[in-house]
Amino acid sequence: MASETKETQEQEKVGVYICHCGGNISDHVDVHQLEENVKNLPGVTVTHTNSFMCSDPGQELIQNDIKDGKINRVVVASCAPALHEETFRGAIKRAQMNPYLYEHANIREQVSWVHDGEPATNKAACLVSAAIAKAKLSEPLEPIRVDAKNHAVVIGGGIAGMRAACDLGRRGIEVALVEKSPFLGGQTAQLDTLLPTGEKAPELITQLAQEILADKRITVYTCTEAVGSSGYVGNFQLTLKQQPPETDSDRARLACYAKAQKEKAPRNACVPFAGVLPHEVPTKNSEMTLATGAIVLATGFKTYEPHQGQYGYGDNREVITLPRLIELMALNKSSGDQLVLEGRRIRRAALIHCVGSRQIDGFDEPDADGKLNEYCSRTCCGATLQAASLIRERFPETHVFEFYRDIRTYGRGHEEYYERASENNVLFFRFDGEEPPVVTRNNGGQYPLSVNVNDILTFNEEIEAQVDLIVLATGMEPSKVTDLVEMMKLPVGADHFLQEVHPKLRPVELANTGILLAGTCQAPMDTGEACAAAQAASVKVSNLLTRGHIELDPFVADVNAERCTGQGACTLACPIDDAIALIDKKAQVNPVLCTGCGICVAACDANAIDIKGWKLEQYEAMVDAILAA
Repeated sequence: MASETKETQEQEKVGVYICHCGGNISDHVDVHQLEENVKNLPGVTVTHTNSFMCSDPGQELIQNDIKDGKINRVVVASCAPALHEETFRGAIKRAQMNPYLYEHANIREQVSWVHDGEPATNKAACLVSAAIAKAKLSEPLEPIRVDAKNHAVVIGGGIAGMRAACDLGRRGIEVALVEKSPFLGGQTAQLDTLLPTGEKAPELITQLAQEILADKRITVYTCTEAVGSSGYVGNFQLTLKQQPPETDSDRARLACYAKAQKEKAPRNACVPFAGVLPHEVPTKNSEMTLATGAIVLATGFKTYEPHQGQYGYGDNREVITLPRLIELMALNKSSGDQLVLEGRRIRRAALIHCVGSRQIDGFDEPDADGKLNEYCSRTCCGATLQAASLIRERFPETHVFEFYRDIRTYGRGHEEYYERASENNVLFFRFDGEEPPVVTRNNGGQYPLSVNVNDILTFNEEIEAQVDLIVLATGMEPSKVTDLVEMMKLPVGADHFLQEVHPKLRPVELANTGILLAGTCQAPMDTGEACAAAQAASVKVSNLLTRGHIELDPFVADVNAERCTGQGACTLACPIDDAIALIDKKAQVNPVLCTGCGICVAACDANAIDIKGWKLEQYEAMVDAILAA
């Protein structure tokens, strides 16, 4: 029995590496005592502490011990595995050892950030002991290799989708750009001048559209939607449906485009407030199926539509939204002392911030689904300040009042818009979110509307401003992509935007491998940020597809065919279509679709299923180690 234990210990040589994390851990956990507590545990042959295990010297400690034959299993006790698990796997692989003979103990987030002193050290010892026990039972695993088609589909033809398609085409990847409207350009086509560069939106869209249409690797499908999806990363199948435009918005933009063509506008140039029309509009329905390796979602956003009566909207023609003002100002070629809109002379204009953003339960009216937009739309403040300054500079006899809760000019160069508005004598009034401005109609007065508010800047003095025009700075809402969400089982955040895996570590990736995010389908962004996100997504897609194959982690369900009784409980419990199926009365796993969630393990009465890298015997060993610590 003793010789058997000795042989086991020689076969399983565990190296334990404890990180100080620059004091994040060592200020609360006695790392040297922790080392003493675990260095004599069965199977442990090497222990080290280091100020930063993720640094090159820290990684070299592991690599040198592997090369010297001192260890054949690795345990790292440091921060959350999401941060550096791949870092340490890479170091192990470079030392010519299987990277999955590795276990991670989180003693920062789970210990030092919530405990201190002896309790922290004791808890850390429990976690490291459990990791050692699991590592001793780990087995060499190989990544799952999947052939990948060198093709990507970009859904959404706005600025983010166009940017992603351009970048993918430049990298030699075949691209299908799918847009449900007849036009390319999206919401950016509804703008005039971009913040803070001053670029003209039509010029930017025209440049991108012409590059797309000139690239033979990019095929553009307009008036098209994805209506079916199957497959997995590297091998998706998308069903696309093309149909004539049906919305009033599309018809209005087509009429705008037709008018521009009569005025000799270039064929592939962006028509202001319409976009680029790359193809003739289809007159009948059709369907097609595309095989693709990856999907980029660039479905964009829609502008919040104020409800009837909100700040007088819908009840008074003098109340409009900021997007409508931007359009009217762009089309207004007149000059003079006062702004004239649709034949009305504007002597005073009031701009109200945060309409449809930062909504408060109990004070703001939810939408038809009972949803409130509690987030900040981020771009509205800068756009409102820009509009206010433009009015003051072009029409100096038109006075502008801004009513705001807070002003958030977050982007580089955006603060200058606030300074510019102040220098242009725009008057600012600050209100409490729970006491927003009240708009009333003046019957027979000099001005048609009044705005009443308690101004925080003057210690809640009640202010009344009589005006000719009220402009509502409406926020962003995610486009309604319910069909895509249900069809592709996409994760959605509490704000109803699509949810990335991690905002810093994997900011454009979804949990669905091979599906990426680009632009404002993910969160409110300005044009520059949307393009940057699109470029990040295109780089990720390029990394996935250009090698011709994809390697996935092997932590998937594994069926013991001898134990399997073919009852099928696993197939009913599995949340992923086709990830596990009964074939010849035996459960079989598609490792590419399996996410390793473990639901099937619990559902199987015969105990015929395990998760590779997380077997039940490993859990049992971890529990025993914790109890013994």
